[in-house]
Amino acid sequence: MTMRRRSAMFGSSTSARQRATRWAPAVVVGVVCGVMPVASAAPVSAPECSDRLASAMTALPDESFAVCDDGSWRPGVPPFIPPDRWVSYGDGVLLHGQGRRNPEIMGGQWTGTPLDSSTVCGAEQASVTNAGVGAPEAVVGKAGETLPVEVGPVVFTITLTGDCLWERTDSSSS
Repeated sequence: MTMRRRSAMFGSSTSARQRATRWAPAVVVGVVCGVMPVASAAPVSAPECSDRLASAMTALPDESFAVCDDGSWRPGVPPFIPPDRWVSYGDGVLLHGQGRRNPEIMGGQWTGTPLDSSTVCGAEQASVTNAGVGAPEAVVGKAGETLPVEVGPVVFTITLTGDCLWERTDSSSS
């Protein structure tokens, strides 16, 4: 950028320090608000954060995350180590697998457990192939029954559905 263009953008009488000082409060407010929301991190229509869901994570509609901690949903800040427990609710929770950088769910054997007897757990996953991302494959359980799901090692995305607690049942790394 030439000096003339820079001068026109910032004004010739404004120093770099003045410009930085002018924008610093806005940046701090934006960062603080983005990381530490004033409102609760409780997902809309998500199950209550009970002892049964302790340390489980969920994805929020705004693509942020929450973790069940000490009886309440608290913000989960990425990047994080992919947890072995997820809670799905409402229309489903979309997660990225090991087919992308910074996976949110790891491959392996998972089990979806309904949080009530009328809930049906389901999972739809799309894996990375030589030609790109493959067609999604879905599995759906029965009301009130657990659903075992093999999450592939190169899953690009997976959507977990139903009001369910998903737990990784193998401890091997994929």
